[in-house]
Amino acid sequence: MSMTTKTIKVALAGAGAFGIKHLDGIQNIDGVEVISLISRDLEKTQEVATKYGIGHVTTDLAESLALKELDAVILCTPTQMHAEQTLACLKAGKHVQVEIPLADSLKGAAEVLAEQKSSGLVAMCGHTRRFNPSHQYVHNQVKAGAFNVLQMDVQTYFFRRTNTNALGQARSWTDHLLWHHAAHTVDLFAYQCGSPIVQANAVQGPIHPVLGIAMDMSIQLKCANGAICTLSLSFNNDGPLGTYFRYIGDTATYLARYDDLYTGKEEKIDVSNVAVSMNGIELQDREFFAAIKEGREPNSSVAQVYNCYQVLHNLEQQLNAG
Repeated sequence: MSMTTKTIKVALAGAGAFGIKHLDGIQNIDGVEVISLISRDLEKTQEVATKYGIGHVTTDLAESLALKELDAVILCTPTQMHAEQTLACLKAGKHVQVEIPLADSLKGAAEVLAEQKSSGLVAMCGHTRRFNPSHQYVHNQVKAGAFNVLQMDVQTYFFRRTNTNALGQARSWTDHLLWHHAAHTVDLFAYQCGSPIVQANAVQGPIHPVLGIAMDMSIQLKCANGAICTLSLSFNNDGPLGTYFRYIGDTATYLARYDDLYTGKEEKIDVSNVAVSMNGIELQDREFFAAIKEGREPNSSVAQVYNCYQVLHNLEQQLNAG
């Protein structure tokens, strides 16, 4: 039976805020069944599994990887575990999609890329901005030759003076401005320009005494084609949360706020026909399963996003040198 007609059986690790988004998205996708749910708190995980009709629950990824019928894994676990768990999935012969970031070090990213190449399996990283309809609209304009990015002005703002997740719940791990939040924009900038990043600078504010990370950061990027990007990041912003993108180009200005898009004059652009869904996470998952069924490299594959982690590594070296 070919993969094109067979139901893809998936395990999802990490039943937190983002794991739930994936479970909701997968409910809209035909030919896919989540058969295993992995998370640290067994009782909470069982509650989620019951709600979504998932038969197998465990706190141990290895137990899920041992399931014979399992085809693929989606990892929505803490950043620090991403590279190690992605390697474990590939070594177990399973296709894998790992949430952003791929790793929290260049070494981790390089190991995953090497394992993916030798295994030939689909390994994809959740760089969601490539899939949001708003950013896809801009990408299509670039591909059609109707728009070129001259500058991107990006603000990534959260209010995280306490350690909380996207649902405002207490977190058991520390998020990271550089390796997680900057990764979205570093990758998107190169992707939208169709040109590699050749210059990158960063400065950061004071290190938080408890969390041990910088709460404010400023990054400048330049692509080989001359386009530039300014990215401001903060965990101290007591205001609208999330990331706001201003694309300044040769023929237009676009403002992207998640799945919504506006002109530079705040006129809303209809992006409902850009893709089959308005949900970036669902579109990301659709691409993952389509790549498995079609035996091809997905958009946002480990190979395609690797350069982003090289840039983040260089920025980290610069910040550490102070």
